[in-house]
Amino acid sequence: MKKLLIIAAGIAAAAALAGIVALKGGYIDFGADRAPSALETRLAMAALDASLERRSEGLKNPLQADEKTLKAGAEVYLNHCAGCHGLPYNPDSQFGRSFNPPVPQFFTEAPDMTDAQNFYVTLHGVRWTGMPSWSKTLGETEIWQVVTFLANTEKLPPAAAKVIAKP
Repeated sequence: MKKLLIIAAGIAAAAALAGIVALKGGYIDFGADRAPSALETRLAMAALDASLERRSEGLKNPLQADEKTLKAGAEVYLNHCAGCHGLPYNPDSQFGRSFNPPVPQFFTEAPDMTDAQNFYVTLHGVRWTGMPSWSKTLGETEIWQVVTFLANTEKLPPAAAKVIAKP
């Protein structure tokens, strides 16, 4: 059993060393126009999911999904988010497609996070993705408004739908 543990530790150390050599030697291409490997995608998404679960725990949306909140959220979204994440009349933003990993297009596929996770991501951003932290630009109420808007895009009242309608 002791031999098996020593072998396993040696394999783990060799794998870590190979990873360091690959990173330090410039063998991994970090160009935004290059698709990440399946391993990189899997590891990054697992790490992001775990981080969001831990850091958003206990956050609760203080706002009701009423017409006033949804209209305000639509305005915040239009002014700060739509260029990357799309609109109903432009659900696949060309600018958003230029990012790697790709920017979620919310009018093609609704956010798959809880309100708390969506709030955390919007407030703090996500490193190495192009998603900025909005904490210095938007207040927490505005972020909750856009989170509430995103959670309700399929059933918007007329005032909110008008904000994001084609001009």
